[in-house]
Amino acid sequence: MADDKLTPVAPTRVAQELKALSDGRQSGKYDKDEYEHRFSRMISELRDRRIDGTRAEIMAVLSPLKMDGTVSDDDWKRLVTQLGLA
Repeated sequence: MADDKLTPVAPTRVAQELKALSDGRQSGKYDKDEYEHRFSRMISELRDRRIDGTRAEIMAVLSPLKMDGTVSDDDWKRLVTQLGLA
């Protein structure tokens, strides 16, 4: 019931969050467990709220994060699979 009122997240916001999360992992701010917890929570929240835009629009914004190494291959596969973008 409340889920119907959740505003979809802009793809650029998702990209910013992924970058911040990745930066935290690489800088040592988040250990492996904390990173995993935050990554899982982000995916769960995105499933609830959805990402605004078409698949092509979403992938156009998020794909550079995979190509530049910001998001690991494993995390990328997990992200796109669990969000139904694969």
